[in-house]
Amino acid sequence: MSAIKNPAEGTPTIRVEIYNQTYNIRSDGDSEYVIGLAEFVDRRMREISSGTLTVDSLKVAILAALHIADELHRLKRLHEQTDQQLAARSAECAEMLDRVLKTRSAAEAIAPTISIS
Repeated sequence: MSAIKNPAEGTPTIRVEIYNQTYNIRSDGDSEYVIGLAEFVDRRMREISSGTLTVDSLKVAILAALHIADELHRLKRLHEQTDQQLAARSAECAEMLDRVLKTRSAAEAIAPTISIS
């Protein structure tokens, strides 16, 4: 896999191989990132094909896409749950801090002030 810049177009073209097929991808993004994505898809397709009897690359690609989509949605759900837990904990901490500050203010208001000259 490699990155090639086409001077006429200005947009770099990244040559990747996924499941024995070569693709030229134009991207202004980081070429190493695009290559990493292609390698990830290639690995996933090979994992799928080794566990199934189908040799049709389109079916393998669709199954790989479904597995990747499932992983994405599971991670999104986990991220949302973590965000909710963090928001709840933050609210609890804010409430505790408010109580401590109110108690401290009340104690300071009641206690007499003594000045020594």
